[in-house]
Amino acid sequence: MATTTARTPSGDLDGGGDTTQGGQGAHPFRTMPHNLEAEKGLLGAIFINNRAYETISDFLRPEHFAYAQHGRIFEAAAKLIERGQIADPVTLRRFFEANENMADIGGPAYLAELAASAVTVINAGEYGRQVYDLYLKRELIGLGENVVNKAYGGEVEETATAQIETAEQSLYDLATKGEYEGGFQPFKDAVITAIKSAEAAHSREGGLAGVGTGFTDMDKLLGGLHASDLVILAGRPAMGKTALATNIAYNAAYNYSHSEGREGAVVGFFSLEMSAEQLASRILSEQSNISSDRMRKGELSNDEFTRLAAASSTLHQIPIFIDDTPALTVSALRTRARRLKRQHNLGLIVVDYLQLISAAATSRNDGRVQEVSEITRGLKTLAKELDVPVLALSQLSRAVEQREPPRPQLSDLRESGSIEQDADVVMFIFREEYYLERKKPSRRGDEDDMDLDRRMEKWEDAKAKVANMADIIVAKQRHGPIGDIQMVFHGVFTRFGDLDPHHAPED
Repeated sequence: MATTTARTPSGDLDGGGDTTQGGQGAHPFRTMPHNLEAEKGLLGAIFINNRAYETISDFLRPEHFAYAQHGRIFEAAAKLIERGQIADPVTLRRFFEANENMADIGGPAYLAELAASAVTVINAGEYGRQVYDLYLKRELIGLGENVVNKAYGGEVEETATAQIETAEQSLYDLATKGEYEGGFQPFKDAVITAIKSAEAAHSREGGLAGVGTGFTDMDKLLGGLHASDLVILAGRPAMGKTALATNIAYNAAYNYSHSEGREGAVVGFFSLEMSAEQLASRILSEQSNISSDRMRKGELSNDEFTRLAAASSTLHQIPIFIDDTPALTVSALRTRARRLKRQHNLGLIVVDYLQLISAAATSRNDGRVQEVSEITRGLKTLAKELDVPVLALSQLSRAVEQREPPRPQLSDLRESGSIEQDADVVMFIFREEYYLERKKPSRRGDEDDMDLDRRMEKWEDAKAKVANMADIIVAKQRHGPIGDIQMVFHGVFTRFGDLDPHHAPED
């Protein structure tokens, strides 16, 4: 049974029950949680049978003991056992006499007392978990005190919302510390999980194991966006990255709302570049076939406005949640995503775009490459932690435009080392039409009209062949093949679509 203790000025722990301050009527002085008997019994069990150490070595550390001398004894025993030596009162006595002051851990008599307090090896794991649980409670008390103190005397520029997000992150970090059931799992369990995933794909008409993108050829190549995957969608400005991301987000959310949650996903969209209103306008334009530019300028006819209102009523039922807070840190992004997961069963995260995420305030000033490494690792960790796909948009360096044709490749990713390494899927958008439009022939010196017309005709023919066309280049995929996906892109409506190879794309 757990007892309580008070901290001395030196940080050690004194045993005893609750005391009072200031005499009668004062509030009781609450002491820090610990369990002396559990710590002694666990150390004694390790002395009697060193195999007891195996049951708790995955999660228990010296600093988890409430009594400093117990932490030092546990650390010394661990060193001996991991060297293949025996750890018992005799060997530990020699260890401490050679390395430390024997009196610091209570002398030889205390080591013998610990051996006499031994529990069985069977109970050692339970005693270790109890020691660890009490450590977490002490940490929780410290965290709570820190939250209170920061709220009383926080920096002027630190808002209450920022403090809440920091507190949530600290609580989550402490909670994940408490997950001591990790480590190895039988291969049988992993095989069963893989079979369930294959069964889910087999039972669905589209044959997808992940969240469907809504695009036939893309889903065929990727098998959908898989849970725990970090998917990078990259391209130069004006290629249509945000358009494709909003199309995928809409399709996933629409399928979720129209299949009673069996397909698609609830979408969390972190828009660091565009406002929520701009993002909504794009989706409205896409669904109503009305130019977003004309919507902004108020140039709609009555019929178009009616069509727009009808499309908006449909969108009210779509589970897309937009956070347009600029310069979010990975930590804040994770906190908000976890909250959405708890409240609305989040199934897909979209981040637009990666380079606009701020580095953590505590990160060292090691340059942008190191910052982006931390960001991509954070996004990959988030995908695994919430078991959802994370679709993150990324810019490309200008190097791509120095080649002919300027088709992107992995080395064009800005700070490409970490992005390429951490991503499970890397896709690029390439629209040849965009580059051809900027190569319109102009008269060269004393060139005659006939030569100019000939070059103009050749340019127009080339442009017509790629009009409204886009290539989605899958340059990396851990789970399957790479390849190109040809799609239709309607820039006026910011909409991508499947390409029917038997028909030319619509104007």
